[in-house]
Amino acid sequence: MKSNQMIGGQAVMEGVMMRNRSNMVVACRDPEGTIKTKRQKLSPLAVKYPFLGFFFVRGIITFFESLIVGIRALNISTEQLLESEGEEMTPFFTFLSVFLGLAMAILLFFLFPTYLIKFLPELFPPIQDYHILLNLLEGILRVGIFISYILVISRWNEIKGFFAYHGAEHKAINCYEAGEALEIENAGKYSTQHTRCGTSYLLIVMIVSILIFSFFGWPTLGQRFLIRLVLLPVIAGLAYEAIRWTAQSNRKWVKFISYPGLWLQKLTTREPDQKQLEVALVSLKAILNEEELPEQVKDGDIYARKA
Repeated sequence: MKSNQMIGGQAVMEGVMMRNRSNMVVACRDPEGTIKTKRQKLSPLAVKYPFLGFFFVRGIITFFESLIVGIRALNISTEQLLESEGEEMTPFFTFLSVFLGLAMAILLFFLFPTYLIKFLPELFPPIQDYHILLNLLEGILRVGIFISYILVISRWNEIKGFFAYHGAEHKAINCYEAGEALEIENAGKYSTQHTRCGTSYLLIVMIVSILIFSFFGWPTLGQRFLIRLVLLPVIAGLAYEAIRWTAQSNRKWVKFISYPGLWLQKLTTREPDQKQLEVALVSLKAILNEEELPEQVKDGDIYARKA
C-alpha cells in the first residue's frame, strides 16, 4: 500500500535529514562507522496560524521555514561529526546564516544576471525595445549561471559525497512512497531523482521569474534590482504551488514539463553506496517511528548505533 504521509529531506554532512510536519531527524555516519541520530521537534507557522497555510501564502512560508530547518540540520550534522559539546546554534545565528546564504544566492542568481544583461542593449541598441526578449535572455543567463555553479562545485570531493547522500535521500523517499519495505535492497532500485526536490524547485523559481519580470518591462537598472528583490516572495510562492502541482498530477504532459528539473537533478545527485543508503533509511524510519528511539533519549538528544 502506498504512503499518504508527505516526507521531505535533504543531504547534510555525511548524512541525511528527513522531516514531516512535526519533526525532523538527522542521521550521520561518523569516521568510526557509527550512525548517530538526532531528533528535533518542528513548529510550522501554518499549524499555529492556519491562515498561513492558504494557497500561495503557504509557499512563501515554506520557503523561509525550509531555509531555517536546513541550516539547523547542517549545524546538527557538523556537531555530530565533530562530537561538539557546545551549545546549539542560537536563533540569532540561525537567522544570520539564513540571511547571508539567501543574500549570496540573490546576488549571484538574480542581481548579477540583470547587471550583466544591461550591456546587451549597448552592444545591440535595437534590442532595447524588445522587453520580453531582454527578460528571456536574462532568465537564460540566470539558469546558465546556476548550472555553471553546480558544475563547478560538483568537482569538489566533499560535494561528491554530499550529492551521493542527496541521491540516497531520494531513493529512500521513492521507496517509501511506492509502499515497499524500507530495506537497502528495495530502496537501491529506485531513482536518485524526485519531483519535489529543491533542485527542481530552484529551476521553477527561475522560470517563473522570467514570466513575472516580463510584466514590468525593462526599466532602469536600479528599478530592476528593486523589482527582483520585492517580487522574490511572490515567485517563491508561485514556484511552490507549481512544484506541488506537478508532483501530485498524473497527467503525461505535466510529467513532461517536470523533465528539465529531473534532468538537472542528475547534476546534484550521485548514486549512493549501501552505507550511504542505510543512513538515509535510518533517518526515514526514525521519522516514521518505525525504528523507535531508546526510552532514555529525549527530543534533542543523540543516540548511536554501530553499522
